[in-house]
Amino acid sequence: MSNMNRVILMGNLGRDPELRHTAKGNPVVNLSLATTRWRKTEAGESIPETEWHRAIVWGKRAESCAEHLSKGSRVFLEGTIQTRSWEDREGKQRRTSEILVDRIQFMGASNRAGNSGISESAPALTQ
Repeated sequence: MSNMNRVILMGNLGRDPELRHTAKGNPVVNLSLATTRWRKTEAGESIPETEWHRAIVWGKRAESCAEHLSKGSRVFLEGTIQTRSWEDREGKQRRTSEILVDRIQFMGASNRAGNSGISESAPALTQ
């Protein structure tokens, strides 16, 4: 039986992307993406519920994100969920799930010029 690990999200960035480089020189950006769904209360009032997603973008796509996106930018992204573990400063084991992005499209305006409709799609790069 086959399995599928695929995520498709559209939302707004909660902060500016920060471009970093690994020890091997690979560019990487972490995105904080908010998606909101509306639900009705027992009184019939519609209220928003926001979920925050951590997304990782590598390579030239990471450089494009850093150049064209900022807090509030609307993006459409596709990728896979990965879970990783690490030890924090106090020696405690931590785990997080994040989206490894393999396609991203810049949907809305930001404070940076020239971002409308740019699409970055390519095979995932190695870390």
